[in-house]
Amino acid sequence: MNIHEFLASPAEASKRIGPYDRIVLSSRVRLARNLKNLSFPGWAKKPERVRALEALRPAVEGLKEMEKAYSESMDNLTALDKQILVERHLISREHAAKNAGSGLVLNKEESLCVMINEEDHLRMQCLKPGLQIKEAWQAIDQVDSVLETKLEYAFSPTLGYLTACPTNLGTGIRVSAMLHLPALVLSEQINQIIQAVNKLGLAVRGLYGEGTEALGNVFQVSNQMTLGEKESDIVERLSKVVAQLIEHEENARESLLESKPKVVFNQIGRAYGILANAHSISSKETMNLLSLFGLGIDLGHFPGTERALVDELFLITQPAHLQRNYSEKLSADERDLLRSDMLRERLRNVHRPHPVPSASTGSKLDKPKD
Repeated sequence: MNIHEFLASPAEASKRIGPYDRIVLSSRVRLARNLKNLSFPGWAKKPERVRALEALRPAVEGLKEMEKAYSESMDNLTALDKQILVERHLISREHAAKNAGSGLVLNKEESLCVMINEEDHLRMQCLKPGLQIKEAWQAIDQVDSVLETKLEYAFSPTLGYLTACPTNLGTGIRVSAMLHLPALVLSEQINQIIQAVNKLGLAVRGLYGEGTEALGNVFQVSNQMTLGEKESDIVERLSKVVAQLIEHEENARESLLESKPKVVFNQIGRAYGILANAHSISSKETMNLLSLFGLGIDLGHFPGTERALVDELFLITQPAHLQRNYSEKLSADERDLLRSDMLRERLRNVHRPHPVPSASTGSKLDKPKD
């Protein structure tokens, strides 16, 4: 089956909702596992990687959660296919570079994805909209438990699960949340927040993980170490930190509206003006402006406009999704022209932002329960 026939349309994907999803775009829990007596993928020769893929793929496909799943070897996917999966955060940039001997299995709901022979033999993840860290962990833990009855994992009684990267040693778990924090950026509090989170032993990264920019004011917060700490403790700790970050962002929004309402309205109005009228615009600028447009919707400046519109535009204006609509390969300049045409058309019926009384904007979210 063609991957594009399997994936939900961007419009459908953007309508997935979850708790506190104005700020927490998604929650993800990933587990790293390796097979006993086989070299890690980075050290293995091609025949050994192929052998591992042949052993792992049927086991993953056989999971009840993977009924009607999409399963494919990476060498059968085009570079464009892989980049679209990266833009949807379904696979890593590293896995997109893999070919023969690597594969992926993705469930129908696009909430469970297993990367085979990425850095480890298995990189399995659960991705859920909004703040659902505990739910994501429970789902992927169940998958892991079933696979462990079918496969012999590389495990040490003293070190735990053996992984290619030492930072994953132990439980092999990476828990993360993707957060939209425009008010903390506008109020120049974000660096202070990042430093505080780092002191708690957590990492703050950009939109596509390690080594990437926080485009669109989107930040990923995740645990750094897995050795010597129980999975449940890591999940609990990150959940509490994310709850605090939600509160900080909400407070920053309220504070900005009270102290600098004109500044906020100016930023939102300028963002809308460029998005709705530009004739050439880059992917980076688009994401940053859509962040402010989304903030404007959250604060009530665009009555009648749904937040799903921003989420859809955030996806379809990225390079691979944009290229997907055209048979010919586009240069960066051509993409910038077509992106602006798309934005002008989609925003044609969105009226310019309206000021709203501060008392009626951005009703404060209840603090997430621990």
